[in-house]
Amino acid sequence: MNSMHMARFTAAYWCVLVAVLLPMACSYLAKSGGRGKSRKEGGFDNRDPRGWLARQTGWQARANAAQTNSFEALPFFIGAVIIAHQLGAAQTLLDLAALLWVFLRIFYIMMYVADMPTARSALWSGAFLVNIGILFLGYHR
Repeated sequence: MNSMHMARFTAAYWCVLVAVLLPMACSYLAKSGGRGKSRKEGGFDNRDPRGWLARQTGWQARANAAQTNSFEALPFFIGAVIIAHQLGAAQTLLDLAALLWVFLRIFYIMMYVADMPTARSALWSGAFLVNIGILFLGYHR
């Protein structure tokens, strides 16, 4: 092993991976209501998946909206985690904050699909504030 410092794949970086997978989980959930049915019966249309999703209602439409919002949340979270690492944030605190963000986002998705807008908005706000906190974790180092 050379003397060069080797970076670790931290828990916060694992949280980035989970965050990247969340939109795909929402997509799978949105499409799951149409599986097993023919296209004529309103089943999932793999020839036009976006058009099919756009025609969905109820929980499937909300799962698709959660997918879109999950993609929108990614850049800020990924950037905040990278910046916090670069600034030398306390690793344990950064890992815990990233885990909290992931849990808040998972519960946010659950509330979105369950049509609980007040809880959903509270969880979104909490995750956003945690993300701001992650961004500034290394600021006072």
